[in-house]
Amino acid sequence: MTTVAEDSARTAPAGTKRPPAPRTGRRRARGGAGWRHRLRRDWPLLLMVLPVIVLLGVFHYVPTLGNVIAFQDYSPYVGIRGSEFVGFGNFGRLFSEPAFWQAVTNTLTITAVQLVFFFPVPIGLALLLNSVLSVRLRTLIQGVVYLPHFFSWVLVVSLFQQMIGGAGLLAQSLRANGYEAVDLMTRPDTFILLVTAQSIWKDAGWGMIVFLAALSTINPALYEAAAADGANRRRRLWHITLPGLRPVIVLLLILRLGDALTVGFEQFILQRSAVGGDAAEVLDTYVYYQGLLVGDFGYGAAAGLFKGVVGLVLVLVANRFAHLVGEQGVYSRS
Repeated sequence: MTTVAEDSARTAPAGTKRPPAPRTGRRRARGGAGWRHRLRRDWPLLLMVLPVIVLLGVFHYVPTLGNVIAFQDYSPYVGIRGSEFVGFGNFGRLFSEPAFWQAVTNTLTITAVQLVFFFPVPIGLALLLNSVLSVRLRTLIQGVVYLPHFFSWVLVVSLFQQMIGGAGLLAQSLRANGYEAVDLMTRPDTFILLVTAQSIWKDAGWGMIVFLAALSTINPALYEAAAADGANRRRRLWHITLPGLRPVIVLLLILRLGDALTVGFEQFILQRSAVGGDAAEVLDTYVYYQGLLVGDFGYGAAAGLFKGVVGLVLVLVANRFAHLVGEQGVYSRS
């Protein structure tokens, strides 16, 4: 039986160039030719990312092996090999400790409040800034808004102390007008709102950059066509802008859920003594005080490993939900 290429070659007039024979799987079967070709072609790019891969391995993946101390009565004087293996004993102590569950509850509560009040703020800022026509004014506002991201938490807490603390501007203004001064920096009942306001002031402008980049990828012709069809600003926002931002919103929401048990360390440890551990004790500060400060490294590693496993499960569940609603999420199966 002859192939189509062979039949066409036989019937072709003399002097004409024969069509190439179809490729077979011999080259792929021999192996090595494809990846060697890509290696010769892309070796400068691979060389550029090599330092990043080395740093990632040394400072992220190699230390992950140290999680074995969560199953040991670890002592730094004898090392991992000399420490006694206790199995899930550290986790049993961890889950039976009421202070641990109090820290988990505080962490999840703060995460939920920040998802409601903090997460939409960068989106709103990006939409407002994108509507500014003047490029110079937009650049100025953008620079002013995301500048606090580069401030340390020590400076941020100090600024809030000077504004709403017991000797701050708000308290002095109330005293000058005959009212009783308030100290919002030492009230446990409003501490969640306080740390949320601090996070918004510090990081909302920085998160706005991601949504501004997403807005720049939306085709302006869609807005022109919608305006020609009579769609007002609200309808263009609802039917063009928000659907264009939805993949980025879903992606960042998944990543935020993965960090649900991580709300920050410096911000809370700086204010823990002012409001008390019942309000400001989160999982990161609990690991510091109960694990690292007293030298119970196995117990602290168990708490950290619990946080990592819960974050991984939340990312997988949220990513699965993103696939169900038609979004790519963090990753997708090929």
